[in-house]
Amino acid sequence: MKKLIIDPNYLLKNLKKLLEVPSPTGYTDSIVHCVGEELQNLGVEFELTRRGGIRATLEGKQKSPDRAIVVHLDTIGAMVSGIKDNGRLRVAPVGTWSSRFAEGSRVTVLADKKTFRGTLLPLKASGHRFNEEVDTQAISWDNLELRLDEVADSLKEAKALGIEIGHFVAVDPNYEYNKSGYINARNLDNKAGVALLLAAIQAIKAEALHLPVDCHLLFTISEEVGSGASSILHGDIAEMVSIDNSTPAPDQNSIERGITICMMDSSGPFDYHLTKKLIKLCQDHYLPFSRDVFRYYRCDAASAIESGNDIRTALACFGLDSSHGYERSHMDSLVALAELMTLYMQSAPTFKRDKEALAPFKGFPTQPAGSFI
Repeated sequence: MKKLIIDPNYLLKNLKKLLEVPSPTGYTDSIVHCVGEELQNLGVEFELTRRGGIRATLEGKQKSPDRAIVVHLDTIGAMVSGIKDNGRLRVAPVGTWSSRFAEGSRVTVLADKKTFRGTLLPLKASGHRFNEEVDTQAISWDNLELRLDEVADSLKEAKALGIEIGHFVAVDPNYEYNKSGYINARNLDNKAGVALLLAAIQAIKAEALHLPVDCHLLFTISEEVGSGASSILHGDIAEMVSIDNSTPAPDQNSIERGITICMMDSSGPFDYHLTKKLIKLCQDHYLPFSRDVFRYYRCDAASAIESGNDIRTALACFGLDSSHGYERSHMDSLVALAELMTLYMQSAPTFKRDKEALAPFKGFPTQPAGSFI
């Protein structure tokens, strides 16, 4: 096992390309094509679920006990929920995010036959008209509207353009990378995760490594609404690592320029043994990491467990300040997590006995201090 070299230029190129493809949950076909084409370029075989979840495989010396790494392609966004008499549009959030971070966003309305540009604004948007009321109005999606950059001053004119209730709204990414390594953009959750996993795959392929066991690479399309990995798993997968974002914030232990291993989120603790394995890989290979507990968070691991899969799960995160808002990450974090994923893919199965869904008592693992007697 060795730490592989991650190509930062390849990672950034893919991240920028991914960010340019709108993919709010429910409107993910284009991002599936984008990632599918890149997997073809890498020579990785894959198949699609009916709705577009990607199941790719890097073959190992053994077929089982299989492992998986999962990342999601979908992002937060919005949807047209009404057309006003003045031609402006009501919107509802797709996924969970505050209208505070929607205010002022430049957006694209993804209509049936063409796209339209516009801006999300609070109802009281002009201090010259509303004075201090612009600061006192409630932060709410009900107090937000979409101003189209079209001649549409009435409901009739907006509908004549082809605008309908149910059209998706994609928020501009506003991607910016600077010399200090910081990356600012909307939707880094979880396109940064997708980009770093592609970079890890490229590193594995460049070394022509024959992995010890099959590794399935799963790209889900509905994580932001809670059902991500519920139907994409292969039946014989024994363990799965989710790649997602951490939460650097007051009273949290996440780091922005390294890896955060989440011990527990709002859906419960992650697998003790798989989580410890990731921590040991970080320690043995001098990868910067921290441990944290996320209070208001769930990921693809939760949907996998809740849908009845008896698998070990863990969550490894890149740093992401202001998640679901004005997001920022750092190249050091993305590269470090990509390196960790290449090490994980090269590692032996956590437990060989996990090959069987049901196994004898003999050989079942233990945890420290298993008894207080």
